[in-house]
Order: sequence, then C-alpha cells, then structure tokens
Amino acid sequence: MKLSKSLLVGGVVSLFAATAVLAQDLTIVSWGGAYSASQQKAYHDPYMAKNPDVNIINDESSAEAVAKLRAMNEAGNVTWDLVDVVASDALRLCDEGLAMEVDHDKVLAKAPDGTDASDDFGDLIVSECFIPQIVYSTTVGYRTDAVGDNPPTDICALFDTKTFPGKRALEKRPINNMEWALLCDGVAKDDVYDVLETPAGQERALAKLDTIKDDVIWWSAGADTPQLLADGEVVMGSTYNGRLFSLIEEQDQPVAMLWDAQVFDLDGWIIPAGLPEDRKKAVMDYLYFATDTQRLADQAKYISYGPARASSAPLVGKHAELGIEMAPHMPTDPKNAQNTFLYNYEFWADYRDDIDAKFQAWLVRN
Repeated sequence: MKLSKSLLVGGVVSLFAATAVLAQDLTIVSWGGAYSASQQKAYHDPYMAKNPDVNIINDESSAEAVAKLRAMNEAGNVTWDLVDVVASDALRLCDEGLAMEVDHDKVLAKAPDGTDASDDFGDLIVSECFIPQIVYSTTVGYRTDAVGDNPPTDICALFDTKTFPGKRALEKRPINNMEWALLCDGVAKDDVYDVLETPAGQERALAKLDTIKDDVIWWSAGADTPQLLADGEVVMGSTYNGRLFSLIEEQDQPVAMLWDAQVFDLDGWIIPAGLPEDRKKAVMDYLYFATDTQRLADQAKYISYGPARASSAPLVGKHAELGIEMAPHMPTDPKNAQNTFLYNYEFWADYRDDIDAKFQAWLVRN
C-alpha cells in the first residue's frame, strides 16, 4: 500500500511529538562554582550521555535551600527535583517534612563487593532523608604575597589584625564564625557547643566577632572568597577547601590554605517531598547512577572533596586535567587534619533559626 505524503509527514510529526513528550527536564540545585562544575563532569554529563531524553538544569540556590523549599511548599508549587544541601539543613528539612525519607539500601547501588549502601556510607547517613556525597571542610585561605615570611599558622590569625592587617572574608551566617570566635576567645574545643547553646555564649561569640567586624567583607556564595582573594581585596578569608584548591592549583594564584581548625562537614542530596510520581521516578534513576562508587570517586578527579562512600576512597587518583595526586589535597589527609573541628549537625538543626536571627540583627547594629 502506498502512503500519501500527508500521512508520512503526519507520522514524522507524531514521532517528534512523542519524543518531545518523553523528554524530561531535571532541575538540580547545588552551590555553583568549582563544586557544580565537578558535579557536571562527574555526574550530569555522563548521565545525560546515557539518557539523551533527560536534560539537567542547574540551579545554584543551595545556600537558600531551606527558605525556598519552605516557600515552595507553602505555595504548593515545588519546582526543584533534587537539592544538594549540608547535613544540618537536611536534618531541618527532614524534621519539617520538606524532604522525602528514603530506604538507602533500596534506592542506592551496592558497593562493587556487594556491601549494602547503608554500610558503605556508614555513619555519614545522618538522616533518613539525606544521601551523602562528600566530606568537605570550611577553612581559610590567605594571600601568600600579603603575609611575607610570617604566614599564619592557626585560625586565630583571623582575629589578629595587627600581625595580619587587611580585610577578611567571612560567610554571612553564624555557622563556623561563631565556633571560631569562641575558640579564639579561649573556649576549649570540646566545650564550644555547650557555651554556644546559651544566650551568654552567643553574645560572647558576637563580641569576639565585633573586634574584626569593620575589617570583614561578608560573603554568601562559595565563589566569593576565591574571587576576593584573587583580586587582592582581602588578605584572608573562609570558604570551602575545594574552592581554594581550584584557586591555588588550577588558577595558580598566590594563595595558600590554613588547615588549622578546619570544620569538617557533610554535603549530600535531599529529594523534595511531594514530587509527582513521574518526576520522582526520574530523580531516583539519576540518584542511583550519581551516587554509586565510581561516580563519587570520579568527582574527586575535579575537586578536593572526599567521597562519602568507603568503597570510593581507594579509587581516588589523579586530577583529571592537572595530573596531580588528589589524596594530599583532601581535608581528611593526615597532614591536613592535625587539628580539625567537628561540626555539630544536631546543634545547628536545633538552634539555626534562632541564632541566625540574632546574627543577622548583630550584622546591622553599630
């Protein structure tokens, strides 16, 4: 039977229409900069190559994830499919019913030797809603050409404007700043959170920060401090160790890392609660791929964050482009981890909103 031209054209149009219907966008929220670039190379691009009907849209709003998900939920319009958050935010979102609980062993790949995902991630699964990706640290970078022959050796250099004059960059939130302030005001490491849970302890931390307030440029995005350091606008500043790695090793800037009192933290995925089944199914398929042993090890080829799976660690090798060994640049390397500060997820999940309000009020007061 001979098909008419109109039937053929109609069939082609219908085929394209069906293909268009099958195509799916995934909006994945992360932190931007070098970190999102590492996810793009290790996770997104390989996944889209295997699944050409999926288009991943990057959103860089993770710093505002809690507030935005609250607003979306209240409006009944959740537009995000998967969100990268720090562990304390995952705990808050889970407690508020804004993140979906998952059975890690059902939805994630086993390790190559058959170990269940829950055992492979171990204690890094700090919430039923949290799927860990990386261990990272917030630490301080400084301009080597601004400190000369007297580089800083401990975190309290942040508060020593006499020895190290110049602007500092600090994150525009209480986390890490309050802990460092108390450490440098004489509080023992093991007592920091006991002190910080009291109103007097909070005021003590803010009083210490008052001593450098006029010398601080406050940042909100992880890319801010590296740019401020590169431009010479600050002599030192806090940010994530992976961002400093990129600045130092990839961009060859005159910057070094101060590992003292680096704050260990976890970062990972949460799935917004209430996604329709088709979007949830697409997210689950992506997650199974992006959190397997090889993919987490692959991310460490592009940024100096430790993979959250135990089975991934032995696979961490050289930087994909620079050819340098990545292990010595990890926050967990013994030389870098001689004096670490362990972030208290539960404390910040419980106290974040109250201390945030107090910190923001402090920022605007004279």
